[in-house]
Amino acid sequence: MKRFLKLYSIEQKLFFRSADVFIFNLCMPVAALVLIALIAGEKAAGDSGMTYFQSAFAALTSVGICCSAFMSILIVMVDYRDKKILKHFYCSPCSPVWILGADILCSAVMAALSALLVWLTATAGFGYRMEGNVLLFIGAWLLTLTSMFSIGLMIAALCRTVKTMNVVTSLVYFPMLLLSGTMIPYELFPKGLQRAVDVMPLTQGVKLMKAASVGIWPESVCGSAILLIVITVLCGSISVKSFRWE
Repeated sequence: MKRFLKLYSIEQKLFFRSADVFIFNLCMPVAALVLIALIAGEKAAGDSGMTYFQSAFAALTSVGICCSAFMSILIVMVDYRDKKILKHFYCSPCSPVWILGADILCSAVMAALSALLVWLTATAGFGYRMEGNVLLFIGAWLLTLTSMFSIGLMIAALCRTVKTMNVVTSLVYFPMLLLSGTMIPYELFPKGLQRAVDVMPLTQGVKLMKAASVGIWPESVCGSAILLIVITVLCGSISVKSFRWE
């Protein structure tokens, strides 16, 4: 346990020193929340029963999840493999569980800090109070985190080179960030685009968190939860079986 904690502490320090993590995980969602609050915070978000600010709060707590899953985990694992760092770990008493566990924990901490900053900004700066169930919201957030991390780990296990990882990351991260309702409110999309982006798992996670935050439970919520659970099991299994040291 002491060895794992030592490995985790070193990895976490490296995460905090990363400018990309600081900007995209911590600063960007807070800045987006402030802009939405100032521009259209109290306006009704379509026929969703929420204001744009309520919708933005739930959605922007998932930005840290998206950044951690499709940037942090991917970049660290593939970069370590490409630089032969994982190969050196293979010759040590360190196990794949330790490395993956430390990286996952570091990424989860950054995602949680991102969500916490969004919550502090919303409550302290704009008087936000969650109308739904806080515990259900946390559960929805954790389910979304788990499913997105499983996808990120699967991609990290399958990508062998940094070049391949950069291409895959761009194809996955930016559509998820821009079209799943995280940065741009889902309610602003035309109906056709909404149906198209519904295939993204992060879209379903955002819908689940919105429902929990306002206490409005459409019929599709159960389907969203089941989909995220299936993705977690499937992608998690593939990532474990596909993991390679080099």
